[in-house]
Formats: sequence, structure tokens, C-alpha cells
Amino acid sequence: MTLRNYLQRIARCPTLEELWDNHLEMMESFGFDRLIYGFTRYRSGSSLGDPEDFVILTNHSRAYTDEFVTGGLYYHAPMVKWALEHDGACSWTVLHDMAREHAMTPAEARVLDFNRRMNVTAGYTVSFKSISARSKGAIALTAREGMSQEDVDAIWAEHGSDIQLMNEIAHLKILTLPYSAPNRALTKRQREALEWVGDGKTMQDIALLMGLTSATVEKHLRLAREALSVDTTAQAVLKAAFANQMFVLDA
Repeated sequence: MTLRNYLQRIARCPTLEELWDNHLEMMESFGFDRLIYGFTRYRSGSSLGDPEDFVILTNHSRAYTDEFVTGGLYYHAPMVKWALEHDGACSWTVLHDMAREHAMTPAEARVLDFNRRMNVTAGYTVSFKSISARSKGAIALTAREGMSQEDVDAIWAEHGSDIQLMNEIAHLKILTLPYSAPNRALTKRQREALEWVGDGKTMQDIALLMGLTSATVEKHLRLAREALSVDTTAQAVLKAAFANQMFVLDA
């Protein structure tokens, strides 16, 4: 697939699933067969926010993601720390240098040991430029088993500019598509009620527009707040908007 064809396919993808499948296929053609993409809009201080609010896309094994993401290893991962402080692309050579120079904390060393056990040893990390102090996104590109970091660096020397561009465009497209964690998805009625709130309608207006009682509208809003794990309806509207769940066209 040429760069032009890839960009055309990505630009026209209507769903996150289709986009991700296309991106995996393209990155595998360069030797990166395992990817993990992460994005948060809830960064503050030393926190990246609730992991359930992250946008996480990956084709790593469940055994890997259960420990790295769910188990919280990512928080101590040296390349995650690098991504939070930098924009651009970085070779995992820095990890080998840190290990050789004994420059890792015990927590970072545990992440490195875990990755070695899972054959996640060579690759590149691309950190995307943020326009908000509270948002950050990055992707880790893991080379197929048997490839050395020297092999990966040689590929990057030849194709790195194109690979980085493709990941940056995929990231920008991801930000436009609806996303929700399985336990954070809204029903059609919950979404509709939030949309009317976002339009500035009163509870009485919404009840009339939806053909429901005010009590039923409030029930939908309460369930939306619970689904999104927020305290107020205003927060629910904001979080749903961040996840592109507002005013979504049904398939």
C-alpha cells in the first residue's frame, strides 16, 4: 500500500475499528506487528486520569495488556515517561542504554523485565503534539519477534519520516471518531437527553421534545452520569463530547 493510498483509506474510515485494522496492516508491512495506542484528555499534575477514560487501541495479547495497562505497569514505563515529556519519535535504543548504565529505577526495571518476558524488546515510540495541557497521546510500535533494535533503526532511517507521518495522521483521525469504553457507552436515549442539555434546553423542554415525563428525562440523565462516572450533567455533556458520542449519526 502506498502512502497516498494509506492516507486516503484512513481519511475515509467511518469507524475506529476500521481505521485501526488499516493502521495495523500498514505498520506490519514495516515490521511492526504489535501496537499500543493511548490517549487521555484528563491529564493533571502527576495523574493521567482514570484509565477507564483512556482511549486504548492495541493488538497485543490479553496477557500483555492485563498487566501493562490494567495492572498499571504503564505508569512506570520509561517510554511512557519519555512520551509525556516530548513530542516526536524515539528509538528504544534509549532503553538499552539506560539498562546498560543502570540508570533505571526499580519500578522501571520491572517494566523492562516484563517486556523482555513478553518479547517486547525492539521498536519505536511516537509521541503526538498536544494542544491542551490536559491531553496527551502516543503509540508504541513493537517490532516482530526476531528483529533487533539495530534492524528497527535501519528501517526507521529509510522510512521513519513516512511512518511517523502515518501515525500522526491516524492519531488526528482517531480524535474525530466516536469512542467509549465498554462500561462507559451511552444508550440512544441517554445520549439524546445529553444532546438537548448541550443545546441549552430546560428539563421541561427536553421532556416535551422527547415525549417523556420530566422524571423519566432525569432518570436518563442520571444513568448517563453513572455510565460516564461523573457527578454533574455538565460534566457528562463534556465527557460525552470529548468521546465524540454527541450528535452521532446512526449507521
